[in-house]
Amino acid sequence: MATTNLNIRTDKEIKDQAERIFLELGLNKTTAINIFLRTTIRENGIPFALKLDGPNEITAAAIEEGRRIASDSSVKGYNTIDELKAAMEEV
Repeated sequence: MATTNLNIRTDKEIKDQAERIFLELGLNKTTAINIFLRTTIRENGIPFALKLDGPNEITAAAIEEGRRIASDSSVKGYNTIDELKAAMEEV
């Protein structure tokens, strides 16, 4: 099998962190990248899920609650941190 060079650019800290993990796994960078490439071929695609991060159910509910509170004129609001602190001392 003929070999070829593969040149990539990445952030130094990312490279260093990955190499530390590879070392703990008993792999060098070349072997780890070859594992990724071979798995890509075997699975006929990227060997892990690619998805956009979205808020989970709890975070989505909190965002919705914040929007509801922000648009509710009956909810007391504060313009400064001092106003908020004063209100909390009253409780």
